[in-house]
Amino acid sequence: MAPSVAEIKSAEAVTDGVAKLKLANETAQAEQKADPGPSYPQYLPYFDPEEKWPPLELFEHIDAGSRANPAKPNLLNENSKVSHISPYLGTEIRGVQLSQLSKEGLDELALYTAERKVLIFRDQDFKDLGFDRQIEIAKHFGPIHRHPTSGNVKGYPEFHIVYRDAQNDRFSDYRGANRLTRLGWHSDVTYEKQPPSTTFFFILDQPPQVRRRHPLRKRLEGLKAVHSAVHQADYARNRGSIVRREPVETEHPIVRVHPVTGEKALFVNEGFTRRIVGFKQEESDFLLKFLLDHIAKGADFQIRARYEPGTVVVWDNRLVVHSVNPDYKAEQRRHAVRLTPQAEVPIPFVSESSA
Repeated sequence: MAPSVAEIKSAEAVTDGVAKLKLANETAQAEQKADPGPSYPQYLPYFDPEEKWPPLELFEHIDAGSRANPAKPNLLNENSKVSHISPYLGTEIRGVQLSQLSKEGLDELALYTAERKVLIFRDQDFKDLGFDRQIEIAKHFGPIHRHPTSGNVKGYPEFHIVYRDAQNDRFSDYRGANRLTRLGWHSDVTYEKQPPSTTFFFILDQPPQVRRRHPLRKRLEGLKAVHSAVHQADYARNRGSIVRREPVETEHPIVRVHPVTGEKALFVNEGFTRRIVGFKQEESDFLLKFLLDHIAKGADFQIRARYEPGTVVVWDNRLVVHSVNPDYKAEQRRHAVRLTPQAEVPIPFVSESSA
């Protein structure tokens, strides 16, 4: 008996499905064979469940920018090419090698970072300097923060390692998987009593892309908000990762002052700021959402730093927030490093009328 049309179509569908599955497997195997692995395997994230640290202790911080020559002769010269990305923040610099800066040049780097908020240095040899020299440069700006939950480099806890590929995606759902966007604006580890300042970030492997005055300001002066590490630590534990130091919660001023430039900055972020001190829950939620929306949607004071090989981005963590833009395929490799010197206890803004 001859097969029916329906049976023929069913058989064709099965055959077609098997062929597609076989092709997908062959493609995946070919991509795996073609993948040479991470360019810098020595920076792969290291997690030691036995690694435990005591609470951080307060220390006196003197900002490197306070020693700087405002003219910046040791940082910028006739060979420097400076291009401002926006009037308010963001500057791209070529012709300056961070690894060659003197102590005076590093002081001026701190000041310029505070003034321009984010500096993007092109054509750097920074990622090839080695662990010790990288740490030596970053330590000029303060003791380097050791992250309580993220991957680091074995023997070098100062490194905060960002890594994902097709087989490794430990923290992609940190902020929740059921979200329209994975953008997450934040300043780093603001739950610490002395949050970071001049921060260094450099990428080792990067996948290709797939795609003023206001009355409220017066109201914000003097307010404090709670910054918490609890969610970060709980998330790490729930994922079977490690927590080297027990999480803390710290109150910081919502408006802080830069110790060198005197500039006021809004100091809240979606990653760690949980509530406003002294407000009812509904009031705190409403005002905090307003401030976070202001930060996330203010296109006139945002920039996007485009990656090129040899790029090092330096930002002042007291003045700006940042987010990775997930404009690449989830299975592609992204490998980056952050060195995060700590600074002063946040200085609240006090107006003359309330002083």
